[in-house]
Order: sequence, then structure tokens, then C-alpha cells
Amino acid sequence: MNKNVLVISSSLRKNSNSECLADACIRGAKEAGNIVEKVVLTDKSIQFCQGCLACLKTKQCIIDDDSRAITEKMKNADVIVFASPVYYFSISGQLKTLLDRANSLYASEYQFRDIYFLSSAAEDGIHTVEGSIKTIEGWVDCFDKAVLKKTVFAGGVDGAGDILDHPALLEAYELGKQI
Repeated sequence: MNKNVLVISSSLRKNSNSECLADACIRGAKEAGNIVEKVVLTDKSIQFCQGCLACLKTKQCIIDDDSRAITEKMKNADVIVFASPVYYFSISGQLKTLLDRANSLYASEYQFRDIYFLSSAAEDGIHTVEGSIKTIEGWVDCFDKAVLKKTVFAGGVDGAGDILDHPALLEAYELGKQI
């Protein structure tokens, strides 16, 4: 069965390492026959959540910016793949802001069940990605029908393109094929 897959890439660098992971995953998911859409947060205007919780009643954020269209895509996706560089042992600020603004999905009839997380970092220590994964898990845990199925981490990649020989690139591609 073909799935509706939404890939959200949050790096601000063009051809970044996390973007390469996202693109590899997309190739695999498309080859497996899925319908895939990629959203890149680079040029999106997403304001900070105001914490008013009006979205829980209206099922839509009161702030009218690019997050409205993105959260609608998230709501209707079967699968969501988040891709982020690791910044100070967590996800990028752009992705965190989007996740905060996606609070309106909590009270909605969201479709997504499977969540995947792709990340890259200059550091390659075992603990480098733990904070990022914990942040994604915290968001996913708010949605009873969703689960974080798998994460892929590419450590030791700093400059754009450093990932090209990293085994995580193949792992992201294979993940996409298995969606």
C-alpha cells in the first residue's frame, strides 16, 4: 500500500548533511512506491508559539504564517520524516519552533502513525544525538496513535557534503525503501 510521506528538512544550509539524509530517504521511499513531499524550512516564516492554547479548541493556530500549511500537510501524512542537524545536542531551532506550532494537531484527527528522525552532526560521540532524539520522542509521545519508528544519525560530518561517504546515507535510503 502506498503511503503519503512528508519529509520536513530543517537545516538552513543548502546541500547540508541532514538534507542529504532526507534526500536519500526520499529516493528510497519513492522507489518503494510511496507518495513523497518534501518541505524545507529554510525559506519559511514560522513565528514562535504564543502558548495561548486556542489551537486546542479551534484546531488551528491563531498565527497566520507558513506553519499553517505545513501542519495541515503533517495532519494528512501517513508518515512524517524529520531531518535536522544537531545544534548544541538538540534539534535545530527551526524544527523546534515548527513542533511547538504543531500543537493544533493534538486535538485533530491526524493521520500520521510512523515518525522517523534523520540527523547529522560534526561530533560523532554516542551521546551527540541523544538530546535531539529525546526532543523528537517528547513530541511524538503527545500523539497516542504515533510512534518514533527509527532514527538515523550521521556523526563526524561538518561541512556540506562531508556525508557523501558516510554509511548513514545508505541507511537513510534503506529506511525510505522500508516505509
